Formats: sequence, structure tokens, C-alpha cells
Amino acid sequence: MAELPAATPGGRLAGEQLLFLLCLLALVGLAWLALQRMGVAMAAPGGMADAAMAGMLMPWSVGDALLMFAMWAVMMIGMMLPSALPMLLFYQHMLRRCMPAPQRHLALLLFSAAYGLLWIGFALLATALQWSLEQLALLSAGMRSTSTALAGGLLLVAGVYQWLPGKAACLDRCRGPLQFILGYWRPGVLGGWRMGLTHGAYCLGCCWALMGVLFVVGVMNLLWVALIGAYVLLEKVLPQGPWLGRIAGLLLSAWGLALLLG
Repeated sequence: MAELPAATPGGRLAGEQLLFLLCLLALVGLAWLALQRMGVAMAAPGGMADAAMAGMLMPWSVGDALLMFAMWAVMMIGMMLPSALPMLLFYQHMLRRCMPAPQRHLALLLFSAAYGLLWIGFALLATALQWSLEQLALLSAGMRSTSTALAGGLLLVAGVYQWLPGKAACLDRCRGPLQFILGYWRPGVLGGWRMGLTHGAYCLGCCWALMGVLFVVGVMNLLWVALIGAYVLLEKVLPQGPWLGRIAGLLLSAWGLALLLG
């Protein structure tokens, strides 16, 4: 492992960190505002939801595909960025101890961009999955599963995954910024890019299965989007996070079995 800067984070945010935190919170707020606007646009007369409610199975236009991809990408920012804040702030603190201003700003930007790139890639896959389900008439106008078997299966996958070792390993690396820095520190500007990709991959490995729940409750159900985002945050920051994940796994599995058997 590359040599680490000899530093430990203090309890107070420096001015630079506070500015960075405010920028990130503003980005989260803009993401939620954009989601609300997109939901209104889709529900408007003549929109995608309006056509689906009329019983018309219509192929997506290029504009439809871009809108859905943008929706998923913005949703991932709004849901996942809050849980990444401790890692981003900790990494910024370490950079301030070992790198001059121009380089550390670029390293932090590359770390953040690499993390976001992983979730934008996931958004592309989620858009493709949604398109496939719509073409098979398995999604309703509210972008919710019309198949009990599909809904139950998605819930079971999400619930069982909460108990698997892979989930636990990814969650462990997402919960501890210090442990992640100790294990994956890479010096230099390009080190920020590599570390961002690594952290994003672990975050994706931790939370991908939970996104399938959105196809059960409604992809644009902003209440559920907020609840899942809040759960992800609590799972990563609370001392009882691993047990919270296991309890959520039991509830999701029970919900899935209830749908399949009921």
C-alpha cells in the first residue's frame, strides 16, 4: 500500500470542507427538485404515463429514452450522494494534509466524478431493464410491476442479498472511511480517480439489489425513493447498520413471499 499522510480528522470542518459540503447538499437538493419536475412532466397529458394509462404499448422515442435515463441518473444522485458524504469529506481532509491546493482540488473532483460514473452506468442498465419490462407489458402507468411473480422475485432477491457475505463485505468498506483510506489509498491526482472507482464499486455492490424494489412500489414514487435513500444512509452511518440491513432483509423477504404465496 502507498504511504499515507500522517493525519487524523478533527471534529470540526475547515472552511474548505464546509464549502464543499454545502455544494454537495445543494447538488442533492437540485437532484430532488429535478425528480419532482420530471414526475410532473411524465404525468402531464400526452406524456408517457398518460399513454400507458390509455392502454397503448408504444415504443420509446429517443426523447423518451433520454428522459428515462436522466431520471434514473438524477435519482441515483439524490439517493446515493448523501450516504457518500462522510467518505468524500474524509478524503478531502486527507488531501489537505498531503497535496497543494490545485492538485488536491482536481483529485477530489476525480474521486467524486468516478464515484458518480459508476452510478450513472447503473442508471443506464436500469433504463434498459425498464424498457424491457415495459415492452413485455410488465410495468403499469406508474412504472410499477404488474406481475406478482416479478414483484415477489425482486423483493426476495433484495431481501436475501442483505444476508449474503458479498453484501456484508461491500457494506463494511462503505461504512468506514478510515478503513477504506487505509486499505485503498493511492497518491497523486490520478489516485483520486482510482479510489473513486473503487469506492463507487463497493457502494454499488452494497445497494444495487435495493433498487429493484422501485419496480415494485413505482419507479417515480418519490416517497419510496426518499425512504430507500434514507435507509441506505442509516445503514452506512449508524453503529447498528449491519443489523439494520439484516432486519430489512427479513422484511423484504417476508413481503416477497407474501406476494408469491398470497
